Amino acid sequence: MIEKVPTLVALCKQLQQVPYLASKNLYKVTDYFLTERFERIENLIKAILAAKEKLAQCAVCFMWQEKGAACALCSDARRDATVVCVVETWQELLSIEKTEGYKGMYHVLGGAICPLQGVGVEDLTIAQLVQRISLNNAVVEVILATNQTPEGEATAAYIAQKLASLPVKLSCLARGIPVGSSLEYMDTLTVYKALSERRPF
Repeated sequence: MIEKVPTLVALCKQLQQVPYLASKNLYKVTDYFLTERFERIENLIKAILAAKEKLAQCAVCFMWQEKGAACALCSDARRDATVVCVVETWQELLSIEKTEGYKGMYHVLGGAICPLQGVGVEDLTIAQLVQRISLNNAVVEVILATNQTPEGEATAAYIAQKLASLPVKLSCLARGIPVGSSLEYMDTLTVYKALSERRPF
């Protein structure tokens, strides 16, 4: 039936190219675009086009910034330039910022090493990180805040190996029981990590 409506087919095919859009939600999202007010869809399209035209990644930390303007993070004199927190994506950077407990610098890798998905070392900003740390004597600590997944752990291990010869402290995020949770419902690996990386009370 849908094949007889070529314009609708074309829209669905374009939406299928969007990562993270589950196929079961494809028609719901399509319906949203078709039934929403024209002005709102037009504003969305304008915002996407403006972002593609006006945003660029910072050459130092690789967070998004306005083209031609200083990076909001790297240019902030209130931030601690001696500490660099390495994250996989800019979304995770925002998650850390929301805690308001970290005031150092960042480095966005652009993902994690995952050969099965065709993501290698050369696809990430690891080389730029190593160069950044080796050329900046002010950095005394690098926090490897990659995700606690096989890919994230492998990426952190690779970076640690590359930075091993440099005079910087390497640290990672604490692993263990989430606040407000119960041991009864934790998986064995999480409990093991919490026990093996316990700290003084």
